[in-house]
Amino acid sequence: MDWLMLKSGSDVRGTAVGEGTVLTEDIAKALGTAFVKKLCVDKGKRAEDITISLGRDSRISGPALLKAAAEGIATAGAKAIDFGMCTTPAMFMSTITEGFLTDGAIMITASHHPWNKNGLKFFTNKGGLEGKEVADLLTKAQAMQAEDPQENGSIRQTPFLPVYMKQLADRIRKGLGTTDEKPLKGLQVAVDAGNGAGGFYADLMESMGASTKGSQFLNPDGYFPNHIPNPENQDAMKSIQKAVLESGADVGVIFDADCDRAAIVDGDGKAINRNRLIALISAILLEEEPGQTIVTDSVTSAGLAEFISHCGGKHYRFKRGYRNVIDEAVRLNREGERCPLAIETSGHAALRENHFLDDGMYLVTVLIIRAMQMKQQGKRLGSMIEDLNEPAESAEIRLNITEKEFRAVGEKTIALVTEHATADPDWHIAPDNREGIRISFDIDGTKDAGWFLLRLSVHDPVMPLNAESDIRGGVREILKKLYDVIRECCGIDLTPLKQAAGEE
Repeated sequence: MDWLMLKSGSDVRGTAVGEGTVLTEDIAKALGTAFVKKLCVDKGKRAEDITISLGRDSRISGPALLKAAAEGIATAGAKAIDFGMCTTPAMFMSTITEGFLTDGAIMITASHHPWNKNGLKFFTNKGGLEGKEVADLLTKAQAMQAEDPQENGSIRQTPFLPVYMKQLADRIRKGLGTTDEKPLKGLQVAVDAGNGAGGFYADLMESMGASTKGSQFLNPDGYFPNHIPNPENQDAMKSIQKAVLESGADVGVIFDADCDRAAIVDGDGKAINRNRLIALISAILLEEEPGQTIVTDSVTSAGLAEFISHCGGKHYRFKRGYRNVIDEAVRLNREGERCPLAIETSGHAALRENHFLDDGMYLVTVLIIRAMQMKQQGKRLGSMIEDLNEPAESAEIRLNITEKEFRAVGEKTIALVTEHATADPDWHIAPDNREGIRISFDIDGTKDAGWFLLRLSVHDPVMPLNAESDIRGGVREILKKLYDVIRECCGIDLTPLKQAAGEE
């Protein structure tokens, strides 16, 4: 097997349990050793001077893979620190936290994916490794798997979550301008950890004085028996919405398995995720400092752009992929443009004040601070986004590319649509078109009342298609226009588009 098959964006990921297992303990061990060698080169250190922290989420394959990776680190002559259960953001924090300052960190997780999957994420104090670096790591690990390193490093177990919890607690007190030991007294927060690694957040809330009545699925269970640990999953969101309403909580929070993504539920049971989540955190940040730029992925709604503008900010759409939006936000700040936030509709959110680390738990903590302030004023948190104009209807379609050279097919299709849009005055190309092709349309005399975005997936032979309309029936009308343009394109299964456009 070519180990590069395990590369997924900037992560290593694959089936780790049962039939079809490809991510084995031997691979994890070799990657641990390869990571040590990379850090020695990058930092100009000897192996015995390298320290790497390791953590995992609740998956059943986690303990064995972590143990193997730690052994790979030790046999390379370096020091491994086993944090046990941890979160992905906390692993990065261990590289910059006094008393730890590790040279690198490895998180064993497959995020929101099924229980039989697992993976590895790699960090230094500069952030997560880039995709190319992960590919190089896999290649070198496979090449050296037969080696028998003679060096003897060490492995020790040390908990890091108490340190990370204190960092969040300090942020709460700072945000509320108090040194009170129980600054959240009177607030009720229902926490849903999805049986992943985030159940300790309920402990944090209670230590801050909040009630956690209504919390659920806090105990780690690597089979995820209650629902998929994914804030985007409808069943998962319905579950926390129900818990909030039944318990009378002021706010509900839900995390994915490794807590780098999150969403919330308002006290009235309304989900605050995707565009609503972006709008809420944007409103808070722009209230603190107007005129800033909010970087999002490309599929955010027209209503969100209007909302950010009304809050005194600038909406900057960029390519999908949380690393893409983070890197672009960092670049903008470097060039002098004030940008406090990089966020995807999936719930990946990175704040400038938090090292541009995509940390769902930190995001939720900032929102909890505002929820407490709003409650003291007799208001709900969700009242901050009551003016957000949401579409009447939306659709997300995946068009599979059937040709082997899928990228060429996708690029040709996008070029065809762009050519048509350039010549057709009724097709309005978005001025901030930075990925694929985004077109808006006037519907029933309303200007730019609907839009579609057609793009090419970064890794897969798929063309994702998103469409929204402020007017009922608009999505079908928009998709019919697109279908009429690309209906003769070869190498793409247009069946889902044809059906959505009412042509079948």
